[in-house]
Amino acid sequence: MKQYNMLYKFRAGYQLLSALVLATLLLASCTKEMDEVRLDPTLSTSQFYNVKSDSATVVGFVVAQGDGFTERGVCYNTAPAPTVNNSKVVYTGSTAGATYIVKLGGLNYATKYYARAYATGAEGTVYGEEITFTTLPVVPTLTTAAITVVTGNSATGGGNVTVTGGAEVTARGVCFGTSHNPTIADSKTTDGKGTGAFVSMLAGLKGNTTYYVRAWATNSAGTGYGPEVTFKTLVDLPKVTTISVTAITKVSANTGGEVTYDGGAPVTARGIVWGTSPDPTINDHKIEGGAGLGSFVSNLTALSTFTEYHVRAYATNSAGTAYGNDIKFITLADIITWYLPGDYVEASYPGSGMSNWSPGSSPKILSTVSSPAAVEGYVYMANASNQWKIAAQPNWDGPNYGKGSPGMLSPTGDNFNSPAGYYKINVNANTLEFSAVPTVWGVIGSATPGDWNSETPLTYYPALQTWRGGIHLKAADFKFRANQDWSYNYGSSAKNETLNAGGDNIAVAVEADYYIVLDLSKPNEYKYSANRWGIIGSATAGQWNSDQNMTWDAAGKVMKATLDLTAGEIKFRANDDWAINLGGALNALTQGGDNIPIASAGNYTITLDLAANKATIVKN
Repeated sequence: MKQYNMLYKFRAGYQLLSALVLATLLLASCTKEMDEVRLDPTLSTSQFYNVKSDSATVVGFVVAQGDGFTERGVCYNTAPAPTVNNSKVVYTGSTAGATYIVKLGGLNYATKYYARAYATGAEGTVYGEEITFTTLPVVPTLTTAAITVVTGNSATGGGNVTVTGGAEVTARGVCFGTSHNPTIADSKTTDGKGTGAFVSMLAGLKGNTTYYVRAWATNSAGTGYGPEVTFKTLVDLPKVTTISVTAITKVSANTGGEVTYDGGAPVTARGIVWGTSPDPTINDHKIEGGAGLGSFVSNLTALSTFTEYHVRAYATNSAGTAYGNDIKFITLADIITWYLPGDYVEASYPGSGMSNWSPGSSPKILSTVSSPAAVEGYVYMANASNQWKIAAQPNWDGPNYGKGSPGMLSPTGDNFNSPAGYYKINVNANTLEFSAVPTVWGVIGSATPGDWNSETPLTYYPALQTWRGGIHLKAADFKFRANQDWSYNYGSSAKNETLNAGGDNIAVAVEADYYIVLDLSKPNEYKYSANRWGIIGSATAGQWNSDQNMTWDAAGKVMKATLDLTAGEIKFRANDDWAINLGGALNALTQGGDNIPIASAGNYTITLDLAANKATIVKN
């Protein structure tokens, strides 16, 4: 009986010791494989860490230390409840401590694993509770397609993503460069996502150059690359730009070009081609400009007067001829420019910088392309008596013309002496016939107060060199006329702001008070504007949605409105549209200027002086 008791006690002690062992990776409760013995999970701790695509590290902890276990480690599998009959890693380190660390290697990427710590003794094997972890994905696997359709600056390539690496392929393409093993930090294409074959277009390549190409694909693990392939581009066409055309005269001009890229072969010829049609070639007119890279200058001569020409730079290598951008220019017309020097200039053109008796700093008269001998223009003379002449050059080198026989100029004639007035000057440069007619301009037509019978006058403003005034116009037509004489009238055949002699009537769409400007200051480039004005803003009844109309105050020569305002902001606007609007400081209004503040509510009288770009806002 004593021997039996001793054996019983030994077995009981061994079972107790086994019940106190815990070896886990994130496992705490142990199970005896044969007897289903489970250890108390409160007696152990475990964890796993450093999970990679092919490995993970497990920490096991033995609660009760003893020598009854002959092996400890971690077993794992891709199915639940792994045992030592599946994959396992045996711990081979010191057993003096309670903690042991096991690294699981050779794992598959992006795979879920089940693991349990285990300990084996004479009585069998016990297990900790089961934990799971998933290995990380790897970069995709792919191949690089052979390069085809090679030109001097492009090629076709591609690849095939065969394995995703365990994560979605979010981008793919090819990368390329002139050094081995290019990456996505070099030049690249992007050609979709996911698995399968794709085609890539390589562009912007240099001619006669060796390139290295690899397909690439990216997932959450990073970027994978296919094998490297190589190819060599053909010789490319050169690159050349056309230089701006300068020094344009009636029969000549200067231009040139710059060859910036040789295409991978020597540039054997370069220069300029030109003609009267767009995109001239070396089969048209050509001026050679040497060879190689760099810039060059070409002089075009023997051109026709007032003719549109097209010019392009060219460069030639073994691949062919390339052209620069097409530049269009027009030679000068055979237009005459004459000058009107005299003692009247400074008084008549205040603030213009023009000077008395200085031909190049005097008003001008010009001919037109269609009438090259008919010289015309307007000049204002402010003095009671004005001495002046006509100079054919912007200096006194001549010929210079004065008063000849009635209605004629004379190169030896005395100064003209004219009273104050706004003169229309006409000269026939061939015959020297001449007229200087003083004019007073106004507006006439069915839209005006005088209908087609009499002009409503405008006022000339010397500092602005324009005729101006406010007129109530009906929804009808009008024209500009001088001296109550139809010999001097302008309309707009172009239906815009430009005027031409005897042109079409100008239509008025909306009846209102208009501020009109007639600009005859540039010979043969006469213009006008006719605008109705209003006030808009958060301070007005219409807010920023609709204008409060202004009317013409003939006495003050201003647009005027009296209206109720609230505290807010306003601006002045023409024609119920933002194309023309004035804001900013009241004594210096500007186009598109800042909103004008209204400090308090009340009834206000507001004026707008469009000749001075000033306004007044007075609370009544």
